[in-house]
Amino acid sequence: MTAPARPAARKPADRSTGRPRAGVVALPGRSLVRVGPVSVQIRRRSVLVAATLVVLLLGAGVLSLSLGTPYVAPVDVLRALSGAGTPYDLVVFDLRLPRLALAAVAGAAFGVAGTLIQSVARNPLASPDVVGITQGAGLAATVALTGGAAAVIVAPAALAGGLAAAALLFALGARHGLAAQRFVLAGVAVAFALRALTEVVMLTADPIDGLRAQIWLIGTLAGKGWTEALWIAATLVALLPVLAWAGWALNSTALDDDTARGIGLRPVARRVGLAGTGVLAAAMVTAQVGAVDFVALVAPQLARRLVRAERPPLVCAALLGALLLVLADLAGRRLFAPTQLPAGVLTAAIGGPYLIFLLVRGRRRSS
Repeated sequence: MTAPARPAARKPADRSTGRPRAGVVALPGRSLVRVGPVSVQIRRRSVLVAATLVVLLLGAGVLSLSLGTPYVAPVDVLRALSGAGTPYDLVVFDLRLPRLALAAVAGAAFGVAGTLIQSVARNPLASPDVVGITQGAGLAATVALTGGAAAVIVAPAALAGGLAAAALLFALGARHGLAAQRFVLAGVAVAFALRALTEVVMLTADPIDGLRAQIWLIGTLAGKGWTEALWIAATLVALLPVLAWAGWALNSTALDDDTARGIGLRPVARRVGLAGTGVLAAAMVTAQVGAVDFVALVAPQLARRLVRAERPPLVCAALLGALLLVLADLAGRRLFAPTQLPAGVLTAAIGGPYLIFLLVRGRRRSS
């Protein structure tokens, strides 16, 4: 007895004739969006997850603006944001909103950076704080903080340090076309070397300067706001054309080089472009908020599991990174009030169990 034939995939109709358009077929679980001559396949689950994350992020934002001393009711927060005028406008706009905006854009940048670096490395454990970018920024910031440099020099120094670490990483991993395994191993080596140099600088510095450097290395949003948020947001806006290309180019990162070349792609140039974009985003955000670990590590993989995709989705990872950092900063402000914990402490508390989960899951798969 023969099985019944499956119905053929339905092709979108041509608007001019009403007939199916030849050569364009929507894949299962995706919708086809056509803008002029360009057709884009959109995963429906990605849209649903992204919309849910936006709602959760807005809710977390209102909660962050509400909780504190003084407490501001969510209704008053919404009234203040709408411009209706409340007695709490100063608290909402001047004290809490700048820090919330910084947490959101910094978390989004970490999510983007982690997605690009993990996709190039083909490794869920690859992130800016694993492959040496964070350590390069930390070393440069430590040298600036312990050397008596002005406060305005710290962020540019950290950015330069992160980019210098990236240059060293690319130089060590450039053989064999920036192969995934070599890229990760070179990054781990760079990270350990730079971390050791940072410890040497801190041990030989004045204790007060060493403490300032230690706080920066943990990563905190305290005392920061619009200026840092604008620098990160401007970087993301400037990278938007590249990120639009990256969202499409990430589809080919799972292919081996021979297959990619066989279909007309340039795998080495793509890897360099994707990794360079991720490194730039990671260096900029680290320079502004310090070494906030694990957000770039956790957000892409959680987003990939929510979407059930074969690779981390760029937009969902950015939204999830923003949500994680907003919640981590809120928890750091309120869990032990009036004492405030740096956001980096809370993200490390998230990242530790996540690493244990990956190890246990990998062990089960291998067995």
